[in-house]
Amino acid sequence: MPKLTRRQQASKEIAEKGKVAQSVEDAVKLLKTYPAAKFDQTVEVAIHLSIDPRQADQQLRGSVSMPKGVGKSAKVVCFCASDKEDAAKAAGAIEAGAEELVKKIEGGWLDFDVAIASPDMMRHVGKLGRQLGPKGLMPSPKAGTVTADIETAVAEFAAGKVEYRNDDGGNIHCIVGKMSFSDDDLIENLSFFVNMIEKARPAAVKGDYIKNCSISATMTPSVKVAV
Repeated sequence: MPKLTRRQQASKEIAEKGKVAQSVEDAVKLLKTYPAAKFDQTVEVAIHLSIDPRQADQQLRGSVSMPKGVGKSAKVVCFCASDKEDAAKAAGAIEAGAEELVKKIEGGWLDFDVAIASPDMMRHVGKLGRQLGPKGLMPSPKAGTVTADIETAVAEFAAGKVEYRNDDGGNIHCIVGKMSFSDDDLIENLSFFVNMIEKARPAAVKGDYIKNCSISATMTPSVKVAV
């Protein structure tokens, strides 16, 4: 059996400690003891809920601006009328428009992270179901990406506002920051998001709601969080 390097041995020891649920504060501190990578790793929270994703009234989807940001910006496109294009671009959109933008995406261009649309543009955006749907880029009122106030939405998402939604297994994943963040900033973001999910508990869910919660960085195993 190959001998573990010091880095691998250190990671293994931390991973063992991470299997035991920690307070939010201790979980963040333990995560940050993993050996540093050559880049600033993204920190993500994963929450397993006791929801039934097949039921429409138990699905969770939305968007959130973390109190301390997430340490990244996003490429945003905006589907809007011609008289709104300049305002959308001034707010941070890399592309804005209506039918011409639709045609560009139909042609295979998908170099963006978020798509915002004004309600009147959805008749055009609906044609892009095959392109945007599988990548989770289809604008949605629940996620705050279909709105009449496109300037505010573009500015918020360009600045790092992030979307979240449950998957088919009842899990929700969301970015809460970077490893370079201070412990306090990561703790504040993580606590804020967990509390928000707790408040969004569907009325139909009985008993335990949050089954498991853990945090991890891009190159690390997860650390369990007691919630």
